[in-house]
This record gives sequence, C-alpha cells and structure tokens, in this order.
Amino acid sequence: MRRPDLGRMLDPDSKHLLASQIAGSCQLAIVVGDGLSPSAVNGHAIELVRRLIARLAVDRLEIGHAVVASGARVALGDEIGAMLGARMVAVLIGERPGLSAPDSLGAYLTFAPQVGRTDAERNCVSNIHGAGLGYDEAASRIAWLIREGLARELTGVTLKDESGGAAPARIANVQRGGETGI
Repeated sequence: MRRPDLGRMLDPDSKHLLASQIAGSCQLAIVVGDGLSPSAVNGHAIELVRRLIARLAVDRLEIGHAVVASGARVALGDEIGAMLGARMVAVLIGERPGLSAPDSLGAYLTFAPQVGRTDAERNCVSNIHGAGLGYDEAASRIAWLIREGLARELTGVTLKDESGGAAPARIANVQRGGETGI
C-alpha cells in the first residue's frame, strides 16, 4: 500500500521464476491479482474465470498462461504479458474497497502488453460482484473485448464495448471474410 509502484513490476525472484516457465508466445495471458481488495479475488475470480473459459472456447481462444500475483496493480500485467509473449493480457484484480462494494472485481484488458502502457490503452470491465455486474454478463463482455481486441489489434479508448448489441455492419463483414480493413 505504501509503495504501489512495486505492485507494477515483478521482483527479481518472480521474474526469474516466470522466465523459466516460458514455452513460446500465446494469444492470451490472465493475471489474477489481489490489488486493493483480496476479498474480491477470493470471492469472484474463480467463478468468473470458469465462465470466461466457456465463452472464449466458442471463439477457439485459449488462455495460454495464468499467473497469480500478490501486491499487484493493473500495470503488472504489462510486464507479465510481455515476458510471456502474450498478444493480450487480462488482469483480474480486486478494486478499491468502496462505500458499498468492498469485494468488487475488475478486469483490465491490454493488447500487445509492454511496460509503459497507459490506462488509455486498456479496456476495463468493473464492478463485478454479487450486487453489481454478474459473472455471466461480465464474462460475455470480457470475451467480446478479447475477441475484438485481438481481431482489431487494439484495446483502450479506440475499442468501444459493443458487446450488448449487434456488431456494426463493417465489423460483421470482416468476420464473414469480406472487407479486410476496419
């Protein structure tokens, strides 16, 4: 808590351990971090990941690596994703305990993770908890953002969450093999 900058980078031992596990690049890495609310991760991460795996399977997207990190902040996913050669990283993290939701989970998605990415280069699905966004809806939104982020090769302010409605005609056309540009 006193040194949030330390939660944005791996310590030397963790970096060495992670480097020893690398077996090539992957499409997606998931980082589960306690962030500011370990109770959010303990209460919601497993069930969200279960539902997310099912949604990703529909699009034949697999989680290449999963990492659990303590003392984590969102930006830690950038270093982990870059080390693992992930095209995209999803960081599931406990959000700031608030007035009404001390166990809120957030999911932050970053295409082409690398140290130094900004929040403007991420998409966020937040407020995942019992009285907030449910697991099914959260998993659907996250899966949509992952699929579209990988297809368009971007995340952040240039990728709007359109998961609730039909895909715009231009995107749908690309998915059917028509137009090649977005």
